[in-house]
Amino acid sequence: MQIRTANMKDLDAVAALEAACFPPAEAATRQSLQERLKVFGQHFLLLTEQDTLIGFINGMVTDLPDLEDRMFEQADLHNEQGAWQMIFGLDVREQDRRHGYGARLVKAMTEHARRQGRRGLVLTCKEYRLSYYGKLGFVDEGFCGSVHGGVRWHQMRLTFGEETQR
Repeated sequence: MQIRTANMKDLDAVAALEAACFPPAEAATRQSLQERLKVFGQHFLLLTEQDTLIGFINGMVTDLPDLEDRMFEQADLHNEQGAWQMIFGLDVREQDRRHGYGARLVKAMTEHARRQGRRGLVLTCKEYRLSYYGKLGFVDEGFCGSVHGGVRWHQMRLTFGEETQR
């Protein structure tokens, strides 16, 4: 298995996996994923085995400290010089869950952000995922006000030490 950055050739596989992983009200549209790949493809990591997509993680970079709902649909808010790596989604094929692949993708994105000198990473998740991300070093900041897809979302943050901060 390998982790690599995505490109536009990956759009169909990424869109299919997104649709399989999230209910329609929560899933990113094909158009939104296409725009993300175009604007911040270098922050879109894929886990593949041979040519098969197992999972992916993606998100923009910004100086804004909190993940806002508008970021999911406005890729132009991406700021490559930003301090925070946002995580919009972590998708793993159903048959490949519970094998550590999601954690592997989160750790790869964490190292990617650390190497780039970011302050840390920010994500939103449902309450039942708090302990999962907590084990990966994220701290729950509570309900963030988002009700995207009719669900209450918590914001979680992983902050790096001062030596890596912009």
